[in-house]
Amino acid sequence: MSFSSMSKQQALCAGGEEDARGEDEVMELIPGLPEEVAEKCLLHLPFLYHRLFRTVSSNWNRFLTADTPAAKPSSTPPPTTMSLSLPFLFAFAFDPVSRRLQCQALDPFSRRWLLLPPVPVPCGGGGVAAGSFAVVALPARGEIYVIGGVEEDGGEKPVRSVAVYSAATNGWGLATPMRTARGYMSAGEVGGRVVVAGEDGDAEVLDPESGTWTPAAVRAGAAVARYDSAACGGRLYVTEGWAWPFERAPRGAVYEAATDSWAEMARGMREGWTGSCAVSGGRMYIVAEYGEWRVKRYDCARDEWRMVGGGGVPAEVRRPHAVAGEVGEVGGGRRRIYVVGAGLDVAVGTVSAVHGAEEEEEERVEWEVVKGPAEFVGLAPCNAQVLYA
Repeated sequence: MSFSSMSKQQALCAGGEEDARGEDEVMELIPGLPEEVAEKCLLHLPFLYHRLFRTVSSNWNRFLTADTPAAKPSSTPPPTTMSLSLPFLFAFAFDPVSRRLQCQALDPFSRRWLLLPPVPVPCGGGGVAAGSFAVVALPARGEIYVIGGVEEDGGEKPVRSVAVYSAATNGWGLATPMRTARGYMSAGEVGGRVVVAGEDGDAEVLDPESGTWTPAAVRAGAAVARYDSAACGGRLYVTEGWAWPFERAPRGAVYEAATDSWAEMARGMREGWTGSCAVSGGRMYIVAEYGEWRVKRYDCARDEWRMVGGGGVPAEVRRPHAVAGEVGEVGGGRRRIYVVGAGLDVAVGTVSAVHGAEEEEEERVEWEVVKGPAEFVGLAPCNAQVLYA
């Protein structure tokens, strides 16, 4: 049932056919367009501007805030149709003065930054320590989850709290807390659910539809200290990376959602994982943390990380880095990754195949830098995610 049909029924109940006709005239979303077409047009308005769009008319305000399918996060296009929507980059950063976590959203096309409402702090706490919490985006639902962490007051006490950002309302709320308080854990979106894994192998899974957490299979073997993690192809990859003095090769584990089981990470993947991973178009890319910050792509068939041509992250985008990738391709088989640096300068990398190359699947990245506003100069990014509107 369309929004306009619901309004007509409400008008008839309130007092007659004449009032209903007047209400229909008032409720016309876009003059001259059928309501179904107008509704589809409004559905594609970037969500970060909904507050502004609601001021256009009372009709738009009711449509964008009503409890209709159009206003629910699940109406966000699934990854297969993301090309119809615009990507927004969400950067989580700490202010060095206030020590508070804040979230800024970048529209890469207009290059405009928008400050989101404050992230809720853990109950009874003054915030969580940088890097101790996990952030997971569910693009198909238009949601971002900020999970757990340790309290910043020096006690290193882990918390169970989970905050969730909704693109439909451009606001935060509190979700069901985890079963176990956790800090410095790995997490990712696997099969439409949020998987959280501790260093000791204990894991749990959040079903966003029901809002319930359930235990996942326990990973056997030695602890895997968190270095980096990524979710891709129905799996969560967790690696501890190389550690000085490099006396042993790094450990790594893979969680398979379909079978609720863990397996050892392939040797080439774990030994070559030397940076922060971004997943784009179903492929895993690493921005190396050493040298010229070159980009590598994982080749599953060869179990190796292959260098992407085109040079590393531009030097003007200073560390620390937070990386993210767009879910789908951006046209012509191209993929896009984002590297957020100090002061929220952003390097936007477009990865494309090199035609006529000697080896198949050879790729090259081209970079463009979006400078952060002057007032962001002191911000230090700790995470980055991509949602669509």
